Amino acid sequence: MELQNWIWITVGLSFTLYIAIAIMTRASSTGEFYIAGKGVPPIANGMATAADWMSAASFISMAGIISFNGYDGSVYLMGWTGGYVLLALLLAPYLRKFGKFTVPDFIGDRYYSNVARGVAVFCALIVSFTYIAGQMRGVGVVFSRYLEVDITSGVLIGMLIVLFYAVLGGMKGITYTQVAQYCVLIFAFMLPAIFISFMVTGNVIPQIGFGSAGSDGVYLLDKLDGLQRELGFHEYTSGRKSRLDVFLITAALMVGTAGLPHVIVRFFTVKKVSDARKSAGWALLFIAILYTTAPAVAVFSRTNLIETVSNKAYAALPEWFDKWEATGLISYEDKNQDGLVQYVADPKINELKVDADIMVLANPEIADLPNWVIAIMAAGALAAALSTAAGLLLVISSSVSHDLIKKMIKPDVSEKGELIAARLSAVGAVMLAAYFGINPPGFVAATVALAFGLAAASFFPAIVMGIFSKKMNKEGAVSGMLVGILLMLFYMTKFKFGWFGGGDDKDWWLGISPEGFGSFAMLLNFVVSITVSKFTPAPDSEIQKLVENIRNPDED
Repeated sequence: MELQNWIWITVGLSFTLYIAIAIMTRASSTGEFYIAGKGVPPIANGMATAADWMSAASFISMAGIISFNGYDGSVYLMGWTGGYVLLALLLAPYLRKFGKFTVPDFIGDRYYSNVARGVAVFCALIVSFTYIAGQMRGVGVVFSRYLEVDITSGVLIGMLIVLFYAVLGGMKGITYTQVAQYCVLIFAFMLPAIFISFMVTGNVIPQIGFGSAGSDGVYLLDKLDGLQRELGFHEYTSGRKSRLDVFLITAALMVGTAGLPHVIVRFFTVKKVSDARKSAGWALLFIAILYTTAPAVAVFSRTNLIETVSNKAYAALPEWFDKWEATGLISYEDKNQDGLVQYVADPKINELKVDADIMVLANPEIADLPNWVIAIMAAGALAAALSTAAGLLLVISSSVSHDLIKKMIKPDVSEKGELIAARLSAVGAVMLAAYFGINPPGFVAATVALAFGLAAASFFPAIVMGIFSKKMNKEGAVSGMLVGILLMLFYMTKFKFGWFGGGDDKDWWLGISPEGFGSFAMLLNFVVSITVSKFTPAPDSEIQKLVENIRNPDED
């Protein structure tokens, strides 16, 4: 069967499944819309959390950036994995014990202030919109290749699908849709990896295969290092970033994870604190399947790409190259007019430009796998992007309807009115998200990394001190969040968008990249929060008792 027919079948069936689940599990109350009525079983919540967590950045872009940056790209792998462990052990049980709908709800009540709540809403919206831009970009990349439409049209199609089941089902519908999406995305990610690992090394386990020798007896990593050296690229297994920047990026990704509103809210959907712990364990297991496979996919895809196109006649390149070239994500310019593809590190000589976001998606085609495998990859990539986009849309809509309207602007709004406001907020959010998806500040992983930096700079200190410090007050928390988020926004826009006279990487402060600057802004948040709290009144006894109660999470 033709590839396009396979794609329409797999994508059509998966979308039908998602929509059917949304209809069957549609929310009928604000409790179901915001936190699925606190009735999700731990294993289902673990699977939904994994799907929410493994976004387009994890599925599409993480292996891509590792394949191009090698050792330096491992910061994403270490930071995101370590961050989830940090969230599961340090924050999830305590936040579940608190039992509110949203992170701004926790901030507002813990710091007994609508000002704190408002600042938290602002931070949640900034983080979520930055994050969702990467997801919608991922949707556009997949649609542009597999459905053969431009990226803008792809984003708009994805927007309509997400809008339907996010607005209709709320958290209840999203949760069970994400369970299905996890099954689709993990199968789609693992299947090509297993195929290629067996073809190249004879080992069906990718995690072992990429560290093994190929049919020529040469270890794959040694072979890739040699190919990189021949083309003038840095060795795959060596790094170029400074140790400070590597450390700060990893730290920003870790603590940013622990401050992501759309991940934290998943622990509010289970019945009790012990279930939050169980679902965290299940989620970590489900996440590890993909994260331990990503380095193998990176090695396979990079090696296949170099061997397939480097120094080959452009006219004789396989069909997959033409298909991806039509998307604009890979391009060739014959600078020396010899008809051969010169793929080298020197930009003056190099004739091939490759977007890192295509590496995972194009990998099955480069390896000449069957069409049905390629079609399943397309369905999996869409599942990854749509699952996280839905979770983020819910955070945005709940921040507006519950935290802003219900808690601050119109406390007497009816439950029906609040539910309508939540759905209207989701509609507005998805339209704005589509714009950012069409005009993102970078490739998917880099865009998402900025969201983690923003979360680290704003939420993490306020949440940690809100749980573990009885003396932290509203003045300290608000001051710290504002300083952290504004400083991170300034640095991000300066060096990513060129605002405020921004320059290139030579002008970075202390050599810190925008992706790693969230760690610095987070430390400043801590310093400002603690300093301000020392010179302002401590919380009253009721708030301090509340903190003591939160810190006994085993008391359901």
